[in-house]
Amino acid sequence: MIRGFREFLVKNSVLALAIGFIMGAATGKVVSSLVADIIMPVISLVLPAGEWRTWKFVLSQSPDGKVVNAITLGNFLGNVIDFIVIAFVVYMITKALIKEAPPAPTKKCPRCLESIAPEATKCKFCTADVPA
Repeated sequence: MIRGFREFLVKNSVLALAIGFIMGAATGKVVSSLVADIIMPVISLVLPAGEWRTWKFVLSQSPDGKVVNAITLGNFLGNVIDFIVIAFVVYMITKALIKEAPPAPTKKCPRCLESIAPEATKCKFCTADVPA
């Protein structure tokens, strides 16, 4: 039973997935802090009263003036900006760490001009003999 569980963990890369999840959560906290502490204070200069997270569109109030129902635009705006910045950071990290493999070497068939393996002696497309 233990052996089967260990094989499951290794075969399905569960440990790598767990590490990726933990790193993603930590990156999310850093990027959320970047948005909340650096980017949004600049944006809050444009928003009313500078309190961007509390910015809301009031739908109804009670007779004593208390807000009963409101659309919290500031919270939504903050979450959208968090998402955009997190997605951009993940894109940049992925682009920096994962390089595309170079294409496999090929040569052209002199008759049909299709790409074929460099070791090929016969074209698989037109069946012409290919000089070595």
